Amino acid sequence: MMDYIRNTRGRMFESNFFEFFSKVHPATPFIFWIPIGLGMIGYALSTGMTTWQQCIPFMPLGFFTWQVLEYFIHKNLFHAFPGPTAHGFHHKYPDDDTRLVMPLPVSIGLALLFGAGLYALGRPDATMPFWTGLLFGYLWYDFTHWSTHHREPMTEWGRRQRAHHMAHHFGDHEKNFGLSHMWMDRVLGTLNSRTADK
Repeated sequence: MMDYIRNTRGRMFESNFFEFFSKVHPATPFIFWIPIGLGMIGYALSTGMTTWQQCIPFMPLGFFTWQVLEYFIHKNLFHAFPGPTAHGFHHKYPDDDTRLVMPLPVSIGLALLFGAGLYALGRPDATMPFWTGLLFGYLWYDFTHWSTHHREPMTEWGRRQRAHHMAHHFGDHEKNFGLSHMWMDRVLGTLNSRTADK
C-alpha cells in the first residue's frame, strides 16, 4: 500500500509558478470542454458532416471507449510510474481537492492526439460523434473522480463507486483501476469485490 497523508493539501513543486499551474479548480474541465464538445457536434450536424443516425451509435461507442482507455491509462501508465508523478502525488495526498481533475494541458493534449488520429481516418461522419463521446466519457470520469473524493454520495451507485475507488487508495492499489465505472475491473479480474461491494 502506498503511503498517504489525509485531510491536507500537499505541495508538488518548489517553484511558485509551477505550483500555481499544477492546481485545477474542479469546474475547469467542464467550463472549458462542454461548450467545445457541444459546439463541434452542433457544427458537424448543422453542416451535414454527420447525422443523428451516426451519432446514435458512435457517441455511446466513444463514451465507452473512454472507459476502456481510462482503465488502461490508470493501470498501465499512471501506476507504471507511481513515485514523484502527479498520480503518485494524488495517492500521497488523496484529499487535496485542487488536484482531483485532469489539468487542461493534459486533456487538451489527449484530445488533439485522439482527434488527429480520428481525422486521419477520413470519416468525419463517424469520427466526429465518436470523438464527442470520448470527450463526454472523459468529463464523466473527471466528475466521478472529484465526487468520490470530495462529496458525500447521494445514490446507492455513488456509494458503491466511492467504496470502489477508496478501496484502490486505502486497500489494494493494484485493484479497482476503473474510476468512473467498475465493469472493466469485473471483466479483467482486478475487482476488489470485498471492499467495492460495501
